Amino acid sequence: MIEDGRPIFVQIAEGIEASIIDGSLSEEERAPSTNELAAFHRINPATAAKGINALVDDGVLYKRRGVGMFVADGARAALLARRRQAFAAAYVDPLLAEARRLGLGPDDVAGLISERTAGTTRKEPS
Repeated sequence: MIEDGRPIFVQIAEGIEASIIDGSLSEEERAPSTNELAAFHRINPATAAKGINALVDDGVLYKRRGVGMFVADGARAALLARRRQAFAAAYVDPLLAEARRLGLGPDDVAGLISERTAGTTRKEPS
């Protein structure tokens, strides 16, 4: 999971977010501890704590004193909403801007997407 280029604590936070989004870490379930993350990734516990604390600051995780960190109620929905907004800003807005420059309307864009989607659908071998 740890890659070059982005801060490790960001990657730790994103990994936990991905687990929440894909359902492998449910709401109200205990999240991995700082020490567990540090041992697994062979990183400094302070780095793991920084990633965990970023999620606490965002309201994704909360602390139960003496027990650990837990996934907040509504965290998955909040993360999905945030990712949808980021997706729209990174991909949909530029797509629509280019479509306007080309004189394409919403139906034209939807048609292009449908064509591309149909071309990428895999068929199972018989």
